[in-house]
Amino acid sequence: MDICKIPGNASKCSVNTMECFMVLSTQAQKISIATLCGLFGTLCIFENSLVLYLIFSSPGTRRKPSYLFISSLALADILASIIFVCSFVNFHVFNETGFSKEMFLLQLGGVNTSFSASLSSLLLTALDRYISISRPSEYKLLMTRKRAWTALGVLWVTCATIASLPLLGWNCCTLNSTCSELFPFVDGHYLSSWICVVMVLLGCIVYTYAHVLWRAHRHVAYMENHQAQVGKQNTRMRMDVMLAKTLVMVLAVLVLCWSPVLILMIYSVFAKLSNHLRKVFAFCSTLCLLNSMVNPIIYALRSKELYSSLRMVFSRFRRQLKASEDSPEAESTHKSSMIET
Repeated sequence: MDICKIPGNASKCSVNTMECFMVLSTQAQKISIATLCGLFGTLCIFENSLVLYLIFSSPGTRRKPSYLFISSLALADILASIIFVCSFVNFHVFNETGFSKEMFLLQLGGVNTSFSASLSSLLLTALDRYISISRPSEYKLLMTRKRAWTALGVLWVTCATIASLPLLGWNCCTLNSTCSELFPFVDGHYLSSWICVVMVLLGCIVYTYAHVLWRAHRHVAYMENHQAQVGKQNTRMRMDVMLAKTLVMVLAVLVLCWSPVLILMIYSVFAKLSNHLRKVFAFCSTLCLLNSMVNPIIYALRSKELYSSLRMVFSRFRRQLKASEDSPEAESTHKSSMIET
């Protein structure tokens, strides 16, 4: 395997470049990381799989562009959970180094693609809600299923292309340049560029949702001044108020989960990181997984349509369970057990 030039403490490693980035030194740290990844990853896969089932099992939801964006978000979070947990635990907990530089960059590209697609899907969801609240009369003309699928196609191709650049040659081994202190084989300039892309995505999401919140605030003021009015207008405003509460949760979770990782990434571009900060970065990385776990609760399960579908699924499951308990076979089994007793 190629030995790349790595700044700081990593330059002391001469046997295997990968070992320089395995910063978890105690068994307690490894168990903590494995527990967090296992818990967040399992819940994330279950919740987002449930969201996909609820969306595509109902003709009413799978035809709407807004739910296509939510399904893209759920799919990206599922892929991010699977790839991130497998590669992260394998690397930091089991200290596996028996794979090539290309295989590591392929895994890293999968993680970057998934998380980038998750953030991009959040942006499309934000734009969808921005159009729905700012131009409600033109929404169906502007946001068609064809345009939604086209936007999703562009989104995934762009994210995959950007994430695969290190594998295609933009890495510090091929360029003989300075490597990042946080990721093996990753060129420092590529990491800076990826950080800029993520910051732009987050900035656009915050700006779009801030505008939606502003419109919702105006509707709240209108409701307070027109308490006597009823009908569709008031119903629409109540929906906007509910949307505003949801968006506050969205922004809070998004900022809390992504800020620590991005701050440490930006800091690593301008200064050398201590081993302690690199351990902190490893733990903070699991917050991105936490964000993927919380996304379906905020975006999907707070939707009235999906919540109603979820209640129908549970009701159907209870009826089937009750029917199986009341079946003749179950009754005969129960009687035979009573006789034996």
